[in-house]
Amino acid sequence: MIQLQTTKQGKSFFVIILTVFLIFIFFGSVFHEDNKNFEIKKQPEIQQVKPKKTVKIKLRRSAEDRYTWEITGDDADEIVRADRRLRKLLKIE
Repeated sequence: MIQLQTTKQGKSFFVIILTVFLIFIFFGSVFHEDNKNFEIKKQPEIQQVKPKKTVKIKLRRSAEDRYTWEITGDDADEIVRADRRLRKLLKIE
């Protein structure tokens, strides 16, 4: 007859597996019940928020090394800021 020798490692492994199994049994049902009570609420004010559109810049350099640009966008303040920044970066007065 074969006798099984149990070691400390074998016992601790068994205890860990048993603990994990019990946690899944007890707490799994708790999480499952929470999903039943979960409701989706629609908030129309959040649905109406539109993402901010970026300013688009078309920058061109002429043969005389002069720069021109076209700035398009929905927000006038953003267009003015982009124009000021381009003038500052290109050192144009």
